[in-house]
Amino acid sequence: MPIETTASVVAEVPDDAELLAVPYASDLSPAVDLHLPVSDLLAHYEAKGEAGEIVEVPVARGGGIGRVLLYGVGDGSPRALRRAAAALTRRAKGRDTLTVAVPEGDVTAFAEAALLAAYTFRIGEAGKKAVRALAFAGADEGQVRRAETVAHAVALARDLANTPSSVKDPAWLAERAAEVGLPVEVWDEERLLADGFGGILAVGRGSASPPRLIQLSYTPAEPADRHVVLVGKGITFDSGGLSLKPTDNMKTQKTDMAGGAVVIAVLGALAALGAPVRVTGLIAAAENMPSGTSQRPSDVIKHYGGRTVEVLNTDAEGRLVLADALAYADAVLGPDAVVDIATLTGAITVALGRNVGAVYSSDDVLAKQLVEAGQSADDRLWRMPLIEDYTPALESSIADLANVEAGSRFGAGSITAALFLREFAGDRPWAHLDIAGVGRSTVEEGTMSKGATGFGVRVLLEWLTRG
Repeated sequence: MPIETTASVVAEVPDDAELLAVPYASDLSPAVDLHLPVSDLLAHYEAKGEAGEIVEVPVARGGGIGRVLLYGVGDGSPRALRRAAAALTRRAKGRDTLTVAVPEGDVTAFAEAALLAAYTFRIGEAGKKAVRALAFAGADEGQVRRAETVAHAVALARDLANTPSSVKDPAWLAERAAEVGLPVEVWDEERLLADGFGGILAVGRGSASPPRLIQLSYTPAEPADRHVVLVGKGITFDSGGLSLKPTDNMKTQKTDMAGGAVVIAVLGALAALGAPVRVTGLIAAAENMPSGTSQRPSDVIKHYGGRTVEVLNTDAEGRLVLADALAYADAVLGPDAVVDIATLTGAITVALGRNVGAVYSSDDVLAKQLVEAGQSADDRLWRMPLIEDYTPALESSIADLANVEAGSRFGAGSITAALFLREFAGDRPWAHLDIAGVGRSTVEEGTMSKGATGFGVRVLLEWLTRG
């Protein structure tokens, strides 16, 4: 559900704030004169000034008792400020208003994290609600509004991915994409067949809910000299198809369309952020289910543009739908750069864990821009290699390519998946973000809640609006 906590800016700290948060430096000196022996209080509680550290003290407020949250900001870096802000929001859970004296440094990062920590997704009776309102004292209005826009975009991506697959199918996803207020074009199963999108159709064959290709278009107010295409994997549920997943592996598969959710959320936020680049979003949506009409291991499918692929594993379906969208982007849209994003391989979780996403790219400049944007936005990316020696893993004796390695000679599952996608991206600058490890969270901590993370929204918005 959308973030219900509101954000406002006040010029200065009010005298009657019921719940007030005030930062303090490593020397234990507060940023606001509270007429309290703050240094002595902090020393009593053995405070160190670390980011996320909070000391709560009662104060007299208009004949009653108020509360002050003294919070540490560590080294004042954006990452430290995000940690501090998220801790404050979690501490204020269930309260009406938290007034925050903002620290020095990146206020956008601080406010964004405070709002993201207020996100919840629950079906049924709600538990203890997040703080109703955050008032940022002394903050820049523009910085807070940008933070609010980005946080709400992340929340939209989380909502879409967290929605159960009993509700969410490809047609539903197309309806949600239309709600962001941009020109939208949708290919249904008949049009997909007529236009030759064999990969999307093959993956969706086993489901009672037909597949869709969704296109969103953003054009800035001023003429743009650059056109970017974003491609998102939109598998609304992944059972593995006939190559059936184990039950435990299936429990998180409602979020297998997280890449598509990111693309929808990013496109929806571009106008509010004044992005100067033209952006087209493509979401390749299908449900991968086993049935009498499912594609089989050993089937050969023809992708958009005519390239053939032997399907050796129906659970390697994300690359099949992305291949169609990438080929279409290359042949028809002709962008200056294309970036795809997908919860693609479990192998990347082994390589990078659950805190860092992977970026593969055919272009050094594009890769550098994305890594730097991720560092700034706190959607951290690590560049992975496209090792040419592994391309034989894609060889097929009966088709142009195989969708997975036939044996275990190479075993580099995330790299070979990226190499497969590169075959369809053309010669233009291309990058692939594998977010299988970072697309879901198993903990309630910091800016994260259990379930979908919305990873990718912040890095792409940072790249498209500030780079």
